Amino acid sequence: MNAFFAADAAAPSASLFREPDFRRLWLVGLVVFAVRWLETLVVAVVVYQRTGSAFLVAMMTMLRLLPMGLFGAFLGAAAERWERRTSLLLVLLSLLLSSLVLALLAYAGRLEVWHLGVVSFWNGVGWATDNPVRRMMIGEVAGPARMGRAMSFDIGANNASRMIGPMFGGLLLVSAGVTGAFALAAMLYGMALIAAFGLRLRNRPGSGGLSGEKLLARVMQGLEVVFHDRRLIGTLVVTVIFNVFGWPCLSMVPVIGRDAFGLAPGGVGVLSSLDGIGAFAGAVVVAMLARPRNYAPFYLGGIFFYLLGLFALAFAPGPYLAGACLLLAGIGGSGFSIMQATLVFLAAPAEMRSRVLGVLSVCIGIGPVGFLHVGLLAEWVGAQNAIAVSAAEGLAALALTWTYWRHILPVEASRKLVST
Repeated sequence: MNAFFAADAAAPSASLFREPDFRRLWLVGLVVFAVRWLETLVVAVVVYQRTGSAFLVAMMTMLRLLPMGLFGAFLGAAAERWERRTSLLLVLLSLLLSSLVLALLAYAGRLEVWHLGVVSFWNGVGWATDNPVRRMMIGEVAGPARMGRAMSFDIGANNASRMIGPMFGGLLLVSAGVTGAFALAAMLYGMALIAAFGLRLRNRPGSGGLSGEKLLARVMQGLEVVFHDRRLIGTLVVTVIFNVFGWPCLSMVPVIGRDAFGLAPGGVGVLSSLDGIGAFAGAVVVAMLARPRNYAPFYLGGIFFYLLGLFALAFAPGPYLAGACLLLAGIGGSGFSIMQATLVFLAAPAEMRSRVLGVLSVCIGIGPVGFLHVGLLAEWVGAQNAIAVSAAEGLAALALTWTYWRHILPVEASRKLVST
């Protein structure tokens, strides 16, 4: 067993939730994740109601991801020069203010689609800081020995929020309208801000300033680390496949729910929450069964079943079978998402983790290409066919790139794969 897989083989049994800072960071993540999914559903429904364009629905989620691709590597490098607690507080305050502005615009009857686009992009900047700031703090609290379990809990919170967020989003649209949905989002961000204020963890910001030349040099150093490590290359290649061909397909679920199945906003919210239910169940299983040597198989198996579930979703004749397909996709997606940051954190040198996590954010931020792809496909061949094509392309891309991702498998598993 090499160091990559042995890093937390002897993880202590003490509960992470006994650590006050871990509880606070976990709660911040839970709230931010829940609001993200709530707002994604609300924005999708509102935009589709006003424009009737599946392409514009996909573009709204694309705008949330675009800052990761544009700024992720730079934010990862810059995060080493900032005090992370202060950075987290500023990010949460900006998210709170953006939701409050949308609530006020909706209340005044002046909310426009372009307002939703601008705020989606701005919130995406905050999202791009999550890996190099909040999850880096989680790694510092948990340590390498407990990182796998810590990420299971953190992604479990994300998955739970994918159940809660869309469901509440749909119900709020029916009961309180757009104003109520964004007002709730602002209140929830306020809860996260209070939790972050209580963090005791502090890091000593690095020296050397943040001039453009030095920042670019730090970004290049992070990229160099990635390019010289086959495990990191393989992990990030799979991340790109997921974010180009897999995850963007979920933006079509509200369209399918309304057009193909004739569901009301509440029903669309329930349907959109089902992959989160599957993901939460998957996260519980991963938390119980994951061991260091299983990290890569969970990661690779997760994306396979995720794409398979999406492909089946495209041919579902009704909402119940569609929900079952989303459950399968969610279970697979949980293994992928839990191990994504875990594998990168464990493979990267300790002094370079923030920068390499920034590179991971860039790979996630390639997602706008996928949203553009699935949005154009949906306009051309319909939402269901667009999902089928995208998921099939993802499975093909996974097969064609095995020479890269086989390096993250344990030696024995890699030999078995080659022999078969």
